[in-house]
Amino acid sequence: MEQMAMPTVCLALLLLLQLCSGLAVSNGRSAVKHLPGFQGPLPFDLETGYVGVDESEEVQLFYYFVKSQGNAKEDPLLLWLTGGPGCSALSGLVYEIGPLNFNVEEYNGSLPMMVLNPYSWTQVSSIIFVDLPVGTGFSYSKTQLSPETSDSIQVYHAYQFLRKWLQDHPEFRSNLVYIGGDSYSGMIVPAVVQAISSGNAGDINPLINLKGYILGNPSTDTSFDDNSKVPFAHGMGLISDELFESLKESCRGEYQTIAPGNAECLKHVREFDKCTSGVEHSHILERRCAFVSPRPFEIFVERSQDENARKLSDSEPSLPTIGCRTYGYLLAKYWANDKNVRKALGVREGSIGEWQRCQNGMPYVKDIHSAIEYHVDLGKKGFRRLIYSGDHDMLVSFVGTQAWIRSLNYSIVDDWRAWYLQGQVAGYTRTYSNLMTYATLKGAGHTAPEYKPAECFAMFRRWMHQEPL
Repeated sequence: MEQMAMPTVCLALLLLLQLCSGLAVSNGRSAVKHLPGFQGPLPFDLETGYVGVDESEEVQLFYYFVKSQGNAKEDPLLLWLTGGPGCSALSGLVYEIGPLNFNVEEYNGSLPMMVLNPYSWTQVSSIIFVDLPVGTGFSYSKTQLSPETSDSIQVYHAYQFLRKWLQDHPEFRSNLVYIGGDSYSGMIVPAVVQAISSGNAGDINPLINLKGYILGNPSTDTSFDDNSKVPFAHGMGLISDELFESLKESCRGEYQTIAPGNAECLKHVREFDKCTSGVEHSHILERRCAFVSPRPFEIFVERSQDENARKLSDSEPSLPTIGCRTYGYLLAKYWANDKNVRKALGVREGSIGEWQRCQNGMPYVKDIHSAIEYHVDLGKKGFRRLIYSGDHDMLVSFVGTQAWIRSLNYSIVDDWRAWYLQGQVAGYTRTYSNLMTYATLKGAGHTAPEYKPAECFAMFRRWMHQEPL
């Protein structure tokens, strides 16, 4: 598998941090008491604002901060990064782990309404949702040119953002800090944790009271993530035993980077694509629907030129219909582009054009090809880690996630077992040495809290309180 130059990336980050350690903090924040679409005052503390990063603070990162609804002085602080790359932090706030959800009803031209999420993770933790990378959500660059960004730049911006945010919020400097994210942020979060750890060791102020990290349905390594799709599909009954055996024999476990001369493997991979092209990869049991904006990432695509393999996607309508899970994403587009909503959020007028939940076509370089070496290094430093998977997610399947965790060669502390919520199996879990917990969410897709909010909240609360799942 291709390995990243981890020490080189970390050294570059540290050099940049040293250059920027004396920069002033941008104090562009405001308390939000009411939100259009939500009836009455918000029953939680919401702050929005911008933090300028880079040497000239040219990049302005927008954030939503929800103070813990428990004991904010003592509860942990979680920095949450949404995947994509290029999906807005609003996704985490209203679809996954935040205190609000859209009331999903057919759009009639009026502003979409919001309701409280009874399973918000903010019941036990303060959470900062930040629009990263630049160009995502309401984050923007002061120059008119489209800024080029990358994995390593996103890591640097995330770390600088958190340092500056803590400078501006000294009351949270003593709180335990966790870094979390899902989907493509599985590539980013471990590198951010590494940067924080290195910065703390270098005595860069303010020191961040880092305790660990959390990853859901995480992209980790292209070899593990991509090549797990075939055994996942076979285990879920999407392909025949015969095709599975032919794929294994002809491709020898490598289903992505196929040698040009391996005609047998290519033929069987095309058959695989044909069998699975009509399946919704984010959750294999749900309807395949149109996406509001381009899908954040789909692995295992555009390899075959077989028109039948893409027949369904070519005939999809341009917008989802009511009854599709993605219809809820459409409501966010109407809501976030409303001028009164932007005013309430404190979005700077003229800073961006149309808001999109997930950006497409922004200049972005994926220069971290594997996060495994970060996990290896961080496992030696005593950080707590929770990794979880929706077991019906084919985008980043539990098969691949379990495979890269096995590659770490950790000893097993608490072997594979069911974990429960209200007397029912919520998923399965295993605890490893080096403070790593892995859990599945039974029946969940990509990303798990969208599908199983009660179970995900129970998992998060127990893990945060250092209780067995």
